[in-house]
Amino acid sequence: MQNAFISGLSLGLSLILAIGAQNAFVLRQGLRKEHVLVLCLTCATADALLIALGISALAQASAIFPAFALVLRYGGAGFLLLYSLRHAYSAIYHTDSLTPAKQPKTALAKALATCLALTFLNPHVYLDTVLLIGSVSSRFPDHRLAFGLGAVTASYLFFFSLGYGARLLAPLFAKPQAWRVLDGVIALVMAWIAIKLVWMA
Repeated sequence: MQNAFISGLSLGLSLILAIGAQNAFVLRQGLRKEHVLVLCLTCATADALLIALGISALAQASAIFPAFALVLRYGGAGFLLLYSLRHAYSAIYHTDSLTPAKQPKTALAKALATCLALTFLNPHVYLDTVLLIGSVSSRFPDHRLAFGLGAVTASYLFFFSLGYGARLLAPLFAKPQAWRVLDGVIALVMAWIAIKLVWMA
């Protein structure tokens, strides 16, 4: 059970650490100290719901089609390897920095609407939370819940750390080199999980 939780936590962190519009938005709002609690809670809870959907839906599909879990396992491993290569490329060639733009104070309704749009209108969130995490969870048939809780914990840890630690993180991640190091770590973690997923199949 502990191994399943740690695996879920590791996978969740490796996926959510990827640079994206949602993370940049939370970081920017954290820097401005605007609606941080609501936005962090919204992002993390949305991830939790999608993760639960992926794990439960894929569990039912696997029960009906036994070969489905096997296909998803290798498909998930392939997807992880592609993600790993993408982040490895970014670690080598990344030249961008992340500097939050200065904007007028944002109303809560507008900030929340933007947050929800960046979450649910992003196709990658479904690939990451529903398909990928759901498929990897099939490797832990008896501890699927523990795996899911690990992935959910990763979301809550990340978003609240990002939102409330933004003022400390911003100077660091304004430097392209910091993103290159982060992308390198993500690439290694994803490759390790993909290899483990296939090796232990």
